[in-house]
Amino acid sequence: MFNKLATFFAGKYTRWVTILIWVAAAAILTIALPPVGEMEKNNAPNLQADSPSVLADEMIKQYFPSGAGVPALIVWHREGGLTDADYASIQALTKELADNPLEAQGELIPLHFMPLTALQQFSSEDGSTLVQPVAFAEATETELLKENMEKIKELATAAAGADPFLVPIEGTTELSARISGPVGISIDATELFQNADFVLMAATVLLVLVLLLLIYRSPILAIIPLVGVGFAYAVTSPLLGWMAGEGWITVDSQAIAIMTVLLFGAGTDYCLFFITRFRQELTKESSRSAALVRAFKGASGAIAMSGFTVVLSLLALLIAKYGAYDRFAVPFSLAILIMMIASLTLIPALMSVIGRKSFYPFIPRTEEMEKERAAKKGQAHEVKAKRKTISDRVGKVVVSKPWTVTIACIAVLGVLAASSTGIKYTYDLLSSFPEDMPSREGFTVIQNNYAPGELAPVTVVVRDGETADLAGKLTALNEVDHVADPTVSEIDAAYSSFSVVLNINPYSQAAMDAIPHIRAAAEQALSDAGVAAAQEQVWIGGQTAEQYDTKVLTDRDNRVIMPVVIGLIAVLLLLYLRSVTATVYLIGTVLLSYVAALGLGWLILHHVMGFDAIQGAIPLYAFVFLIALGEDYNIFMISSIWQKRKTMPLLQAIREGVSETGSVITSAGLILAATFAVLATLPIQVLVQFGLITAIGVLMDTFIVRPFLVPAITAILGKHAFWPSKAIPAEDAKQVQYK
Repeated sequence: MFNKLATFFAGKYTRWVTILIWVAAAAILTIALPPVGEMEKNNAPNLQADSPSVLADEMIKQYFPSGAGVPALIVWHREGGLTDADYASIQALTKELADNPLEAQGELIPLHFMPLTALQQFSSEDGSTLVQPVAFAEATETELLKENMEKIKELATAAAGADPFLVPIEGTTELSARISGPVGISIDATELFQNADFVLMAATVLLVLVLLLLIYRSPILAIIPLVGVGFAYAVTSPLLGWMAGEGWITVDSQAIAIMTVLLFGAGTDYCLFFITRFRQELTKESSRSAALVRAFKGASGAIAMSGFTVVLSLLALLIAKYGAYDRFAVPFSLAILIMMIASLTLIPALMSVIGRKSFYPFIPRTEEMEKERAAKKGQAHEVKAKRKTISDRVGKVVVSKPWTVTIACIAVLGVLAASSTGIKYTYDLLSSFPEDMPSREGFTVIQNNYAPGELAPVTVVVRDGETADLAGKLTALNEVDHVADPTVSEIDAAYSSFSVVLNINPYSQAAMDAIPHIRAAAEQALSDAGVAAAQEQVWIGGQTAEQYDTKVLTDRDNRVIMPVVIGLIAVLLLLYLRSVTATVYLIGTVLLSYVAALGLGWLILHHVMGFDAIQGAIPLYAFVFLIALGEDYNIFMISSIWQKRKTMPLLQAIREGVSETGSVITSAGLILAATFAVLATLPIQVLVQFGLITAIGVLMDTFIVRPFLVPAITAILGKHAFWPSKAIPAEDAKQVQYK
């Protein structure tokens, strides 16, 4: 089968058919279908429809509609205190919005009808800040919201006599203004990602090209993998755009950014795995077609196995309940699947067309070809001695001192893994945006000038709680500062809403931990008042409750998806290697390097870059990528050992396997790590954290796990590494001793 496939892709005419099929597919799909970038939906919900905070939000919209809608918070601030003229400007803006409502604008607080003393009650305790909410209808398009915010800025500038949105929030006594809240954050996030796709792709292409040129010093060879990745992207993007347009999947800017990096990083790796094997065969075969067939037969199994490992691991995200995880599954797995197909079809066809010239100026030739070339030049042919490479030395150390190598690797990785126990997590998405983003600046002003809990009160909705001492029960909690007077629903008087102001940062872990206490206190108050089924009569909403639900779903997905990914990879390894022992230590070593990457990443992020916490989604993001991609390198290297041990003693097979795969895996690892590191250049902290930790994990797999730990364990286990399969007995008795 392998010979037939390779013959087709390398055939004199069929190789052109293969290339034309890819060109036609890319052209037709690009013309007929929208690119995925046009189908982005950056405000897609992450929580499930039955999440408690989502249900609470629905209750608030239904029974307290005056508070419904998506708010834009205009944050007015003047150090030293707002002046009468400032309040007049705020009232003038409110009057203009009330008299001439913007499209999709909701109800306004009538600040323009209030006397100055009443208006001042809305400001912060020191009188320096006032937050003016303007609500807009649910599901309003981001583009319309952006137009509305620009109009508000124009009106505010006209009312204030100067543009307060250009004034710094600190270091001046002039009036400043910022638009924050869900509307401001949504607009800023969209603009943040507006050019990110192009910038990220351009930076990734340039980086990969430079690295390939530095590593292989061949301009043609540097371009071939990029051509393969380019065609894969040209096919993947419209397919994803079509699927998103049909409503089958949801894609956002973050998913597209990471998909681009994954495609170029992992895609280049697959191309290099094949190209390197082809180069080796060209030194043994004078016929490039025969060399390509041998290369395809030798590399296709490992490439396909590696690709399917990543595809299945990423598809496991489909069982996630947290929306951001689920949105990653299809784009990532489809991109890798198409890239794997390209590396096994398009790349062989291109290599067949270009042949040995692909490697110019360092063209690989057989010994006979070198002799003929020397004779034509009238020169004596000299057989070049094989140079000892670093990989040769590593292979020798691994088989001669496997216990020392194993203990040293486990000790280093173990110490770093221990550092992961100190990681602190945050579920506040706003904290992942740049500090100078306008909506975050507005948020900072609110945070600095209002009581912590007033920043984001917890809303408690109850039914049949007229006689319950709910306010008293809630106020008695240690985390609660005060409870506002209840609001009775005008739709149904049986429903009441309580605004609970915490005495701690509402975005902190302690605040999230308070949500179950608030629920328990509310249910207890209803039970004491004789309300039946009290647990069904309480709904808790607000941003703190949303973050608590986010943590609950994230923890659930971690518990479910991580074992599923390990199980899928284990099944694939068992089918491919037919060894329980090898499957166990291949997975175990990658798990160890994953935890070590988390530990080292935290040390750098916290102690060097100054992060107080990392996003709660990072562990699962990093897990899926590092486990799957880490196994890629293990599979490619162990495949070489498995093939060689059929014809030589095991220790020699290990030594030569490490030596043979060393350069290509090192090159692939450097390129993959560098592409993930590109994410750290984006102004989104969650991508900085993910990019750094993943790059560290890839480098650990490249320089510790693959060349040292895995082959050393294989050497220690000997024939038991193949259990329940059997090593070749005749060869076991002839193990080569290395000095």
